[in-house]
Amino acid sequence: MKLRTKYILFLSVLHLLALVLSWFVFKENKILFIVAELIILLSVFISWRLYQQLVGPLKLLVMGTEAIKDRDFNVKLVHTGKYEMDALIDVYNRMIDELRQERTRQQEQHLFLEKLVNTSPTGIIILDHDGNVAQVNPKASQLMEMKGTDMLTNARQLPRGGSLTVTYNNALTYRLQKSQFIDRGFPREFILIEELTAEILAAEKKAYGKVIRMMAHEVNNTIGPVNSILQSALSAESLQNGQNGNMLQHALRVAVERNHNLNHFMRNFADVVRLPEPLRKEIDLHQLVNNVARLMEMKAGEKEISFEYQLEEGPFHIHADQEQMEQVLINIVKNAMEAIEYKGHIEFITRIREKQLVIADSGKGISSKAAAQLFSPFFSTKKNGQGIGLTLIREILHHHGFELSLTTVAPGRTEFLIQFVL
Repeated sequence: MKLRTKYILFLSVLHLLALVLSWFVFKENKILFIVAELIILLSVFISWRLYQQLVGPLKLLVMGTEAIKDRDFNVKLVHTGKYEMDALIDVYNRMIDELRQERTRQQEQHLFLEKLVNTSPTGIIILDHDGNVAQVNPKASQLMEMKGTDMLTNARQLPRGGSLTVTYNNALTYRLQKSQFIDRGFPREFILIEELTAEILAAEKKAYGKVIRMMAHEVNNTIGPVNSILQSALSAESLQNGQNGNMLQHALRVAVERNHNLNHFMRNFADVVRLPEPLRKEIDLHQLVNNVARLMEMKAGEKEISFEYQLEEGPFHIHADQEQMEQVLINIVKNAMEAIEYKGHIEFITRIREKQLVIADSGKGISSKAAAQLFSPFFSTKKNGQGIGLTLIREILHHHGFELSLTTVAPGRTEFLIQFVL
């Protein structure tokens, strides 16, 4: 039973009892009985007025609590003119104002954090209390689509507060870190995925760039004067007659040729650190592949290497620097031919919808030991290799914003994949 009902019932019983008693006491005296009845009626009126004054503000407070229950913090109470109730209403109104301001602050912070998470260049994966994926920001979603479940598996195996640096497809390096936050009194874990490839490339480039510039400076200072002397000696009239002159001519020609080779060798190193920004334009990748294949066809024929094509119908347009992309494809095909050594095939595969180009060879493949250092500057598995080809390929594709991977997917099949991120 509500307090209001109890109060009305109490007043009703009290005044009814007073009415009955007044009848028995004053039934002999009609005047006194009428006066008593008037007093009882006045008491009823006063009790009703007091009831309204007490219950009215309470109704307002009940409405206020209902508004709080519904999370509506815009409802405020007006003063009743009663000191006690007005003091209570003032407290309620101040509480509502503070709740509204606090909710506004929380919403603003929530929107800010949500926007920060969604636009963050760092991948963020939030797990639920059972360790399942509850929320993924766009960067993490993109990384998981490209790397599959390996990345999430590696991250889940981390201890709380731990971190791990991993390399995928022998080319892209990421740092995985697991941490936690408190959600409604219970700890929840989240995973940060940070791409380190660009930072590592910049550090590597800075380190070997200094060495290359120093080497190029010293070699070029030597080649210029030596070539000048040798050219003068070759043109001298004394070398035109006699056997000794012919032998000297041959020796000088060999020296000039070796100098040119040394100059070319050093120029290959220098090209890596002074690679120009790509001059992008729309090019047809299918046409570029065909041009490179025709260029390398004769050299491949000498080793009985055949070219196979799985190019999708129609043009495959990309925005790239044609000369640099041609250099990339020539280097990839050249490496594939060297991996095959003698007799085999090279496949050119395009996937227009996925924006991918795959160049696969039937060579000996990549050992696990070599895979870890495949794109390291100056590392080469060839006897006389410079370790520059793959570094140059990676630099060009990185400047274009394209992704790459080089993996042996099966015995006798190694694939170089270029993902054109447009």
